[in-house]
Amino acid sequence: MQKAPALLLTAGVVLTALTGCAQAPGSDCESPVTSGDASNLIEASGALGSTPTVDFPTPLKTSKTQVSTLIEGKGAPVTDNQLVQMSFSFFNGTTGEPVEEGAYAEPGIYLPSQLLPGMADSIECATVGSRIAAALTPADAFGEEGSAQLGVAGDDSIVMVADITDSFLAKANGANTPVFQSGFPSVVTAEDGTPGITIPTSEPPTELKVATLKTGDGDKVTKNTRVVVHYTGALWADNSIFDTSWDDGTPAVFSLDGIVPGLATALEGQTVGSQIVAIVPPELGYGEQGSGAIPPASTLVFVVDILGTVG
Repeated sequence: MQKAPALLLTAGVVLTALTGCAQAPGSDCESPVTSGDASNLIEASGALGSTPTVDFPTPLKTSKTQVSTLIEGKGAPVTDNQLVQMSFSFFNGTTGEPVEEGAYAEPGIYLPSQLLPGMADSIECATVGSRIAAALTPADAFGEEGSAQLGVAGDDSIVMVADITDSFLAKANGANTPVFQSGFPSVVTAEDGTPGITIPTSEPPTELKVATLKTGDGDKVTKNTRVVVHYTGALWADNSIFDTSWDDGTPAVFSLDGIVPGLATALEGQTVGSQIVAIVPPELGYGEQGSGAIPPASTLVFVVDILGTVG
């Protein structure tokens, strides 16, 4: 899973005020912040998805975080609990110096709750395909201590320009699909999508078995795309969980050639929005050698929510 640079994760003279909330055109999404004098002074040139040339007067300060839209995207608005693909540039609002950059050649995929508070608020309700400019207060950026490593003082505001190029589901949202095959584990999902798995006490099948629990209507997973998923992996032998992306709420992003063959086969051709359960025999999993918490010759059970594709 590709994450934000560690220094931009949640951390605990133009002066403006902020009132009200912004609403994405044609939607019911209401942003926690709106535009103002500070964010409106930020300019950025260059094509969406390429490193922009950013200009703003210094020192640029604001009493409340503000955000303005420089390029209006036509996609869906970003909500606070879904993954977003974006590139961004950070600048010190006092000095104008660059602070940090999220790669433009290969945009990162981030969970808003893991970002700096002002960063997360600024992208909420922005539509996919947009470029936004934000002026973040010190409290909404690096806090009163600032960041000596990045050259940010405790009273420095942060200027951010971000290109939002895609967003992904928070959990599978497809239609519930009955499983008529016998011998499959039972799966019950919590409200947030976390699955609970109960594995039969019978002997496991010796061939790959796949069932669709929810059928989505999104794009198909292919060999040539990376897939964004939430997953849980369990051992058939004792029903124990050996790995899950749900523990920290961060979905995984991978190519099919980077996972065990059985799971790759199970995912290929599936649609975004779907949830599947796959029973993977040892020869299509980790074989006779096992891996880490997975003993040799283990039959594996995967429950996977397909949240999106990349590329």
